[in-house]
Amino acid sequence: MRKLIVVLCLLMLPGVAFGATVSKETQSCLNCHRGFTPGIVADWENSLHSKTLPDEAIEKPKAGRRISAETVPDRFKHVVVGCYECHGQHTDKHKDNFTHFGFSINVVVSPNDCNTCHPTEVAQYTPSKKAQAVGNLLKNPVYHTLVDTIIGPQEVDGTTITHQQPSDYTKQDACFACHGTTIEVLGMKERKTPLGTIQVPDLKNWPNQGVGRINPDGTKGACTSCHPRHSFSIEIARKPETCGQCHLEPDVPAYNVYKASKHGNIYEVDKDHWDFKAVPWRIGTDFTAPTCAVCHVSELAAPDGGILVERSHDFASRLWVRLFGLIYTHPQPKNGDTSIIKNADGLPLPTTFTGKPASEYLIGPDEQAVRKNRMTTVCKQCHSTSWVDAHFAKMDNTIKETDHMTLQATKLLQYAWDHGLAKGIPQGANPFDEAIEQKWIKQWLFYGNTARYASAMTGAQDYVAFKYGWWGLTTNLEKMREEIEMKEAIKKLEESSADKTEQGSAE
Repeated sequence: MRKLIVVLCLLMLPGVAFGATVSKETQSCLNCHRGFTPGIVADWENSLHSKTLPDEAIEKPKAGRRISAETVPDRFKHVVVGCYECHGQHTDKHKDNFTHFGFSINVVVSPNDCNTCHPTEVAQYTPSKKAQAVGNLLKNPVYHTLVDTIIGPQEVDGTTITHQQPSDYTKQDACFACHGTTIEVLGMKERKTPLGTIQVPDLKNWPNQGVGRINPDGTKGACTSCHPRHSFSIEIARKPETCGQCHLEPDVPAYNVYKASKHGNIYEVDKDHWDFKAVPWRIGTDFTAPTCAVCHVSELAAPDGGILVERSHDFASRLWVRLFGLIYTHPQPKNGDTSIIKNADGLPLPTTFTGKPASEYLIGPDEQAVRKNRMTTVCKQCHSTSWVDAHFAKMDNTIKETDHMTLQATKLLQYAWDHGLAKGIPQGANPFDEAIEQKWIKQWLFYGNTARYASAMTGAQDYVAFKYGWWGLTTNLEKMREEIEMKEAIKKLEESSADKTEQGSAE
């Protein structure tokens, strides 16, 4: 019966025949899916995958190649990269594998599948913070507590608020939409289709395209976070709108800041004249101002094609300092798995509450200098050395001063804990569920981060000043102080009332 259905699929669209460079398996997929999921097919047909033979791609000069493998399996060499070439690999490792009209198919395409043609990219990405993003939340009790405190339903009884554990769907829609989920195979389920009822894998925490997604074959990451299915476009990955899916205000406001910056202004005005598909990507010829990808990951070339900075899919390879303060800024971690970090107080944080870095787990001065040199090499393609040096001196000052403001907020929080005005780490309680604690979170997660991102991307200075930034840092500190004074006043009234009651009882 299934063979008959496959034959019908092959015949259902007139004029569709086996292409000389399309595998017969992929042609079968296309003949059916043109009718059922035409958007997917159209995306693929417009992609480079549909037009490129891997054995020809390998022969291109290294600077112009988008394939990093030196050889590919024989069955890949003379056909374009189609449906079956991606969804039909390593079937013995995929728990999401199933028999689909006579073909053995995986639902989820994982980095290990992309590794067949792109091993360098996968090797760079796999140990990065992005690929470890699920574990960095789930395996760190501090971050995990923060996630579970800020998302999920709450119940109010009088003035008592009880937080409910967030469901898997809530997590999938919130933090783990970007960080990634763990895709589990629960078994098989029936799915009705125009061709009849079929059996497909029943997947938990799917769909998801988070950067650290744990796939059914055990691999980490989703290449489609930046290179969307099924075009896998380098053009889309190079545009800041793609990064803007996750890097948004108030906690990670990079995209908002970029749009308000001078670079973002130039991009918005001139982007229609840029060549986002060129490899290598030539500064001043293919584009005239940086995007997120230019600064952080892209291979960049001079107008004559000479390589200036190599491509890397480790997004921290040009970053020496972590602006995203948890709780303070600090050197980038040595390992993308930040759950292994322990500070001097034994907490799984990169710094202590007073800002002392957990240096054992963070890159040292030499590596910081290497990474900073990579970034300044990018900057100096358009700016003079004096401009670049002054820019980073300014940024260093913003880092220092915003960390100082976080320290002042931490002092107020510590005072509240020490004087019984709130319950947190000293009491073995949740440090994120009371009003003053949540103001403290805003100090470093929203306001400090915003000021630093804006300083790093010169030109979005209102974000440094009144849009979160310094206005938030200053007013939030005052609100924390006022809350402490209010709680102390209430505490004194309660103690005074208790004393009077006790005296009355004695009389």
